[in-house]
Amino acid sequence: MIIFMSKVICVTNRNLCRDDFSERIETIASAGVEAIVLREKDLVEKDYEILAGQVLDICKKHKVQCILHSFVRVAKKLETNAIHLPMNRLRELSVEDFQTFEVIGASCHSVEEAIEAERLGCSYIVAGHVFETDCKKGLEPRGLDFLKQVCERVNIPVYGIGGVSPERYGMVKAAGATGACVMSALMECDEPKEYLKQFGE
Repeated sequence: MIIFMSKVICVTNRNLCRDDFSERIETIASAGVEAIVLREKDLVEKDYEILAGQVLDICKKHKVQCILHSFVRVAKKLETNAIHLPMNRLRELSVEDFQTFEVIGASCHSVEEAIEAERLGCSYIVAGHVFETDCKKGLEPRGLDFLKQVCERVNIPVYGIGGVSPERYGMVKAAGATGACVMSALMECDEPKEYLKQFGE
C-alpha cells in the first residue's frame, strides 16, 4: 500500500544542482515534500549505495519518504521500503522482491504500460512526459490527454512528470492525477520551500 499522498514528489538529478547536493536534499526535505525519488541513474551501484545511505538519513530526519530508483539490491541492503523502477526492471522483479517493498512505483509512457504496472502490483505510477521539458529535448510531449487516459484506466495514484510547473499543476490535477513529479526546478531554484508553496493546497 502506498504510504504517501503528496501533491509534489521530488525527483533528483545531482548534475543540475548549483550547490552541494546533500545540502539541497536537506533543504527540499525540510520544505514540505513527502517523498523524494533518488534517481541518479548515471552512478554505478557502489556509488549509488553510498549516496543512498546519505539521502536516506536526511529523509528519516525530516520524516520524508525516500524512494530509491532502479537499484533493487541497494534498496534491499539498506532495508528501505520503497523502490521506483522503469518498466523493464519492474517486469524482472521477483515475487520475493515484490513482497520486500511496501511502495513500488513505475515510470510509464503509455496507457498499456500503466495497466501492466498496476496488474504487476505497483503502488503508484509516474506518467509522462506531459509537457515539453529540457530533460527530454527533441521528444514530443505526450500531453494532458495521455495523462487523463492513464488516470481513467488505473485505480492507483498517478503522478504527471515532465515540465510540470505551479502554473500547469492545476491542469495535471484536472486530468485526474494525484500530483506531480518535479525534478529540474527543485534542483535549480533558489528557494525550494517558496517554490513548493506555489503549488497550493
